[in-house]
Amino acid sequence: MDVTFELPADHPGVSDPVYLERRRAIAATSARQRGGEPPPRVEYSSVEDGVWSTVSHSLADLHDRYAVDEYRDAARALGLRRDRVPQLAEVSGRLSALTGWRVEAVPGLVPTRTFYGSLADRVFLATQYVRHPSVPFYTPEPDIIHELIGHVNALASPRFAALYEAAGRASRRAVDDEALERFSRVFWFSVEFGVCWERGELRTYGAGLLSSFGEIQAFRDADIRPFDLTAMAALDYDITHFQPVLFGAPSFDAAYDALLDHFSRY
Repeated sequence: MDVTFELPADHPGVSDPVYLERRRAIAATSARQRGGEPPPRVEYSSVEDGVWSTVSHSLADLHDRYAVDEYRDAARALGLRRDRVPQLAEVSGRLSALTGWRVEAVPGLVPTRTFYGSLADRVFLATQYVRHPSVPFYTPEPDIIHELIGHVNALASPRFAALYEAAGRASRRAVDDEALERFSRVFWFSVEFGVCWERGELRTYGAGLLSSFGEIQAFRDADIRPFDLTAMAALDYDITHFQPVLFGAPSFDAAYDALLDHFSRY
């Protein structure tokens, strides 16, 4: 199956023909995904396994310092291997046993409503490609490292799983593009880049921070504003650089309760 895609201009692999061909091959494999079936297997190279191992080991050390307990407990329960890229089918089976969620493969970015809507069905749509090996700690787009370490680890927690499902249902109730945009901003500043206080320190529960080697070490330097869902829904964001503004909740419990209530009322 021939799959076409376009990399961002700042992508380190945009001019690398070997990487581009590899991306096409993995995208074609992912395109064979059928709903309800296990994700198709990708035979990863030693280089790709090396990128995964380098980043996953480094992030695990940083999670001890910066991640909330809820995420760390969930990551331990899921037990992603660190020596090579995990197969989505194996991860999905383990996740299903823990929280009733499953993972399905997609060739690349999907429409916003499709991605969010799948969460309402307890399905996380994940890419299977690995970032360019020249810069293992950076990617301008979601790759399997972001998907699994940032999001799927969290989904092994029943509370995170409930929050993601509530968010998916809320997205389906967004009646127009403007409403969906407001929802997306709240999702961005919470599920993707949420921070909160825990044992006197600012920690993160956001997938975007949890999967970023650089930004997880810098988020405490951001402008930390009070946790305000109305302010989140009104604030624009730029995905191309570290987030200059974040919203800090008094605790993960407080963030969880407020977000679950917000999404249920959307």
